[in-house]
Amino acid sequence: MSDQPEFPALSDDEIHKSLDDIATLLSSQGNRLDEQTKVLNRLREVATEARQAAFAAREQTDPENYGELIGQTVDGRLTATIKRLDSSSAEVLNGVQRSNASFQETTTTHSDTLRLINEYRMQKDRDVRLLPWVGLGAVVLAVAMTVVLPRFLASYGPTCGVIGGIWTTTSTGTDVCAFYRADDG
Repeated sequence: MSDQPEFPALSDDEIHKSLDDIATLLSSQGNRLDEQTKVLNRLREVATEARQAAFAAREQTDPENYGELIGQTVDGRLTATIKRLDSSSAEVLNGVQRSNASFQETTTTHSDTLRLINEYRMQKDRDVRLLPWVGLGAVVLAVAMTVVLPRFLASYGPTCGVIGGIWTTTSTGTDVCAFYRADDG
C-alpha cells in the first residue's frame, strides 16, 4: 500500500476544469507581475526627475546663503520624498516576491496535477487490460458455483432443506438429501 491517499479518478470534465482554473490563475499572476513592473518603472522615473530637479535648483542658485537655504529646503523635501519612494519601492518589491512565491506554488501545483493525471491514466490502462480476465474469472466462478454449490448444500442436513430436499437415511444406513416428486393425482 502506498503512503499517498487514494483519490477518486477525475472525469475528463473535472480535469479540463482544473486545467482551465490553473491557466486562469497563471494568467492572473502574470498580469499582476506586469502591473507591478509598470509601477516600479514609474517610481524610477519619478526618482530620476526629482534628482534632476534638485541638481538644477542647486546650479541656478549661486549666492551661498540663498543657495544653502534652498538646498536645505530641497534636501528636506527630497529626503521625505525619497523615504516615501523607498518605502513604496520596498512594498512593491515585497509584492513582487509574494507574487513570485505564489507563481512558484502554482507551478508546483500544476506539475503535481499533471503527474496525478498521468498516474490516473496509467491506472486506467492497467484496469482496462485486467478487465477481460476479471470477467473470465467471474464466469468461471459462476459456472463452478452452479455445479458445486447445490452438491455442497445437499451434503449436510441443515442445508438440505434450504434447497428443497428432505434429509433422510437409506435402508443401508447412509444419510442422504432426497428430493421427492409430488404426485399430481
